[in-house]
Amino acid sequence: MSVVTYEKKGRICYITLNRPEKLNTVSRRLAQELLARLQEFDSDENLWVCIITGTGERSFSAGVDLTDAPNIVKPGQWEANYVRGLTSVSKPLIAAVNGYCLGIGLTIALACDLRIAAAGAHFGTPDQKLNTVDCYASLALASLVPKAMAMEILFTGEMIDASEAYRIGLVNKVVPLENLISEAEAVAGKILENGPLALQACKTLVNRSKALSLEDGLLLFESLAERVLASEDTREGITAFLEKRSPVWKGR
Repeated sequence: MSVVTYEKKGRICYITLNRPEKLNTVSRRLAQELLARLQEFDSDENLWVCIITGTGERSFSAGVDLTDAPNIVKPGQWEANYVRGLTSVSKPLIAAVNGYCLGIGLTIALACDLRIAAAGAHFGTPDQKLNTVDCYASLALASLVPKAMAMEILFTGEMIDASEAYRIGLVNKVVPLENLISEAEAVAGKILENGPLALQACKTLVNRSKALSLEDGLLLFESLAERVLASEDTREGITAFLEKRSPVWKGR
């Protein structure tokens, strides 16, 4: 049985972490399959948005699988490569978080562009309780929530619940568990109303903006905008606006 399932419905891709008996903890095999499925999604011209979730009601992913022997082989290197793979996806990613979202499982949610949480979800980085280092939370959390809150989460290793995650801006919405996927699909539907090339350009600009000066950011914008504005989709978007109809995007 695959530890990561992959499904397509229209323009939406569904990736599900599938180790419910282990709370969807990340084994080396799961990490490899997840990155492979994300690359498949990113290279498929017919898919424009991806929803990532976990099997079952208890856990999105409760972190690394400490019983998985391959995980102890060069752990720093494999986690860094795991983060590189998660953050290299150019298209919109939505995390639909059910239950525990901890450690290297939280990394998956942080690498997504939007996070929707079930009411019973919990977030945290317990790595420090084992004297290990949470790679991506340490790098990215303070850019998503106030620094003091990020440091509290990192320093205490304690979990926060969905309502607190929403209060500090870590998640976009909190919904009942039974509405989690339908709400993620509703958000994906709104995303699909917009030009896919423009969305990819926006994601690139946002993700790279922290490391760029304003002038370098403007140069990046010029190079991205030139391709987007010359596309068939831009002509379609303008024509549809003038004709007062919904555009038909082709991703080119």
